[in-house]
Amino acid sequence: MTGGSPLLRAEGLRTWFPIRKGILQRTVGWVRAVDGVDLEVPVGRTLALVGESGCGKSTVGRSLIRLVEPQAGRLWFDGVDLLRLGPGALHPYRRAMQIVFQDPLGSLDPRMRVRDAIAEGMQSFGIGADERERTDRVAALLARVQLDPAQMWRYPHEFSGGQRQRICIARALAVEPRLLICDEATSALDVSIQAQILNLLRDLQAELGLAYLFITHDLGVVRYLADRVAVMYLGQIVEEGETERIFGDPRHPYTRGLLAAVPSVDPRRRGVRARVRGDVPSPAHPPPGCRFHPRCPEAFERCPREEPRLVPVGDGASRCFLSEPA
Repeated sequence: MTGGSPLLRAEGLRTWFPIRKGILQRTVGWVRAVDGVDLEVPVGRTLALVGESGCGKSTVGRSLIRLVEPQAGRLWFDGVDLLRLGPGALHPYRRAMQIVFQDPLGSLDPRMRVRDAIAEGMQSFGIGADERERTDRVAALLARVQLDPAQMWRYPHEFSGGQRQRICIARALAVEPRLLICDEATSALDVSIQAQILNLLRDLQAELGLAYLFITHDLGVVRYLADRVAVMYLGQIVEEGETERIFGDPRHPYTRGLLAAVPSVDPRRRGVRARVRGDVPSPAHPPPGCRFHPRCPEAFERCPREEPRLVPVGDGASRCFLSEPA
């Protein structure tokens, strides 16, 4: 789906969660959090995964690094199918893929000093000859994320939210990953601090050649950071393509609705697109046919009856009957 050499590629990824009821906790249904997702993250580039809350974005990120186990699909990292690997064989790939979560305070053990939190991964993967060398590496990492290395002996509560997120980024970089999954990594921060973290991520990518999967609902962040965008709705990718094309010529009605909600100072753009109305349906009971049709201003008689395929469109793809060749 993307240009360039793919570092990570998922095909038909499916992660459902059981709904259990009764004393015996019998399975009475499934939450289709991720329901047949295809995506690629090229080497050294950024793919943004966007959509409303509850669409399954975060579950995709956790499934890709097997924090939660997918039930079906294929998942290649550097040509190796990770879903076929057992825990032992998967261990080195966990080093190559790291994740930065939304809540930095919740991601850090409050009882551990910053030095130990960052060095923990190094110790697990055998990085550094001894504790002194690991301490030197921690100091260098803190400097790289623009923090004072002397602060490594403090605890997480002694830092601001932006500083804690820098610590989490340093901890992820400590094991020398090739892919960084940022799961709403800037959404809990003030706007000015967001900009600093985004600039830091861009600098690190240029310096280290990192690939990013950036999971967010903030389209302003997407336009600044991402090379390509995948738009997700109710467990499925509904549009994918180069960032400028997605913003300039979106093909799926859902994408157009999301972009309509982005504030614009250009009066010519105001009111051109209709915003998405209503709430996201339950992933336990997705609508028949096109999952977006109950909220779509362009739906017609075919939409409730048939499920559209993800068809090639320009530099990407769209899951909409209106995008199919005439």
